Amino acid sequence: MPQVHRLFACALMAILSAQPAQVASLPGPEELQAQGGMGSNPGGSKPVYDSLKRPITAGGFVDSGPVVFEDGTRAAGLSGWNHVMGAADKKLIIDTNGSGLGLIDYDNDGWLDIYLLNGSTFNALDGKEASPHSALFHNNHDGTFTDVAAQAGVTNDRWGFGVAIADYDNDGWPDIFVSNYGKNRLYRNNRDGTFTDVAEKAGVTLGNWSAGATWGDYDGDGRLDLFVTGYVHFDRDNLPYARTRAASNNLCEFRGVPVMCGPRGLESEPDHLFHNNGDGTFTDTSVKAGVADRVNHYYGLTPVFVDANNDGKVDLAVANDSTLSYLFLNRGDGTFEDASLTSGFALNEDGREVAAMGIAVGDYLNNGLLDFAISDFSDEAKLLFHNEGAAGFSEVSMRAGVGKKSIPFLSWGTGFLDYDNDSWLDLMFVNGHIYPAADKEDWGTSYAQRTLLFRNTRDGKFEEVPPVKGSGMATLISGRGAAFGDLFNNGKIDVVISPVDGPALLLKNVNPDHHHWVELKLVGGLKSPRDAVGATVYLTANGVRQRQDVVSGGSYASTNDPRPHFGLGDATDGGTVEIHWPSGARETVKLPAVDRIFTISEGKGITGALCGGQPCPAAIPAAAAPSTPGARP
Repeated sequence: MPQVHRLFACALMAILSAQPAQVASLPGPEELQAQGGMGSNPGGSKPVYDSLKRPITAGGFVDSGPVVFEDGTRAAGLSGWNHVMGAADKKLIIDTNGSGLGLIDYDNDGWLDIYLLNGSTFNALDGKEASPHSALFHNNHDGTFTDVAAQAGVTNDRWGFGVAIADYDNDGWPDIFVSNYGKNRLYRNNRDGTFTDVAEKAGVTLGNWSAGATWGDYDGDGRLDLFVTGYVHFDRDNLPYARTRAASNNLCEFRGVPVMCGPRGLESEPDHLFHNNGDGTFTDTSVKAGVADRVNHYYGLTPVFVDANNDGKVDLAVANDSTLSYLFLNRGDGTFEDASLTSGFALNEDGREVAAMGIAVGDYLNNGLLDFAISDFSDEAKLLFHNEGAAGFSEVSMRAGVGKKSIPFLSWGTGFLDYDNDSWLDLMFVNGHIYPAADKEDWGTSYAQRTLLFRNTRDGKFEEVPPVKGSGMATLISGRGAAFGDLFNNGKIDVVISPVDGPALLLKNVNPDHHHWVELKLVGGLKSPRDAVGATVYLTANGVRQRQDVVSGGSYASTNDPRPHFGLGDATDGGTVEIHWPSGARETVKLPAVDRIFTISEGKGITGALCGGQPCPAAIPAAAAPSTPGARP
């Protein structure tokens, strides 16, 4: 991390220590009244229009070129489900944030299913109208999906915001945590196609506004623990309309236009870390671990457990709205060090806080170090944190070619993905405004927005992939949650997007490349979580060493495909993987073929393989035994 950033961070830490309940660079009352919303630039950036005078967020299409994604929503059978989030006028903050989703192989058939979380309305919460239902779309193995949420018992029927999927009880079947406004749910997989909500018994219901969640074994006992972000304390008896006490008497305007109030000026909710006791219950260890956020009172949205400093222990990154973002480094003794400022992770390149929504993790330089991308408000460059090593990060979005192009967009779900399987991670942002007035005012933006895709140019920079007319990239949607994964077991990464109101969007990857790939389903041993959440995998093939991490959470309050995916370019050799298991064991395995989904069990090497979603017809050669010292048999 550059020395000037460290000096700035130290100075800002001193200010924060003297005034623990405030962020040093938060605007004063006049700016808050002028702003009212999530962004940190109330004056706005210069509007950007395309050649047809459309806001670039709803334009900039090209007539021809490679089609990367097609809109596969209707063909897949997803178009009949609709997301609902509060009132259409979006006069309250609870109406605007939208919901996450998760990719889950809930029936262990080797094919990813889709869990789409729904929101709600006050009338539904009061029993005056039917509750909007969440959807569990079962993968039919033929390109279509069927909603089985009612039969599975996961409709939620509460006001949903976040989805974190993992096997918390180590029985080999994935479970679903849902963060809600109101009580949260923990859906335990019954292993027969149904789920049971055990949140009350587990002790993880909470009760006001939980936003996102992430699973990770922070204390190394082989059991997954749960972190849940708290957003705004939302009191229905004291609604945060403009010039009310709940909104700190703010006028709540954006560029002179009345809008909903928040989150600035509203009371926040604390974050919670739940330790897995191994008996179906959890203990709140937030304060003891140092991650409760009871001093700063930030507005937490999307968290993710991942090893950010390569010490074999999962750390905790949290995207906070309109304040500093958190990076907590795991000390290995059940506590965390707040390295948000000293690491360079908390602020953008200009030393300002942003309205962070979502978070992506990935090694986009293929140097073995984990980088981060942060989605945020319009009029703000989306952030790209380059890992400098030694737990230091530099924010490089402008230098990398991401910042300027992304400024007009209001971004939520985000992910690193190798969409063309060339061995280099690309970057996507899913976008949509929170103010309906965006379509009426001359702000140079729009309420529904197109998706941004940046191709990795292999030199530390990215270039925007232009949206072709009629393709999925040209679809306008007020997007929120996004989940990335290989839905059709063909080695191509697809994207499912949840909107605020309306049907989901399936971006089916139809990129014309013929590159090879491999994917891994990891099974942890006795001292690791069964689903290997927290594992780090390095693949060396064709002269390139790639890194993937198994995480639960991220994007915007969503969960991606848990299987590490590696593009191989034109290589026909599967290469060699080095797996750093959560237990601390390391294992090296030679992959005998390409275009396969290999199951690797800790200490046993390859224990299965799928070809096109079916067991491979030819026998897979025996894998190399664990070769790194310390690996367990």
